[in-house]
Amino acid sequence: MVSAGLQLLGTALAILGWIGVIVVCAIPMWKVTAFIGSNIITAQTSWEGIWMNCVVQSTGQMQCKVYDSMLALSSDLQAARALTIISIVIGILGIMLAMAGGKCTNSHVIIQDFYNPLLNQAQKRELGAALYIGWGAAALLIIGGGLLCCTKYNAPSRSEASAPSDHN
Repeated sequence: MVSAGLQLLGTALAILGWIGVIVVCAIPMWKVTAFIGSNIITAQTSWEGIWMNCVVQSTGQMQCKVYDSMLALSSDLQAARALTIISIVIGILGIMLAMAGGKCTNSHVIIQDFYNPLLNQAQKRELGAALYIGWGAAALLIIGGGLLCCTKYNAPSRSEASAPSDHN
């Protein structure tokens, strides 16, 4: 019975993690405007995601522009796109296998650019909410997958489950 509970918990965490990866893929908050030094611009905030850039005005208006060319993107952004899509696809396969049987590159570049003294302050960005959600989703996927792996090895074999007990 414990095995079934762990398996259910592992599957639920894996599904939550997979949904988190989809959210991370969709929202454009991978890099957000950094308010440092005398560069405090409160009239607008800029967001950069793996699919588009957005500018949010203080009035609440948001204007987004999808990237024109994939080849014009930086290598870390191309890698983030590829790894996120691969994570979603593998998550689908993992969840389907779990039902049948009963995921840092971008953040490193953001931090490196933030502390780069040669970079203009207006070009510096901070870690956006999507990265934090992504780290949480990755943790859920790892925990869920670990629980699912543990349930296979802790489940009693058919011969143990069907053997009569000697409780007289």
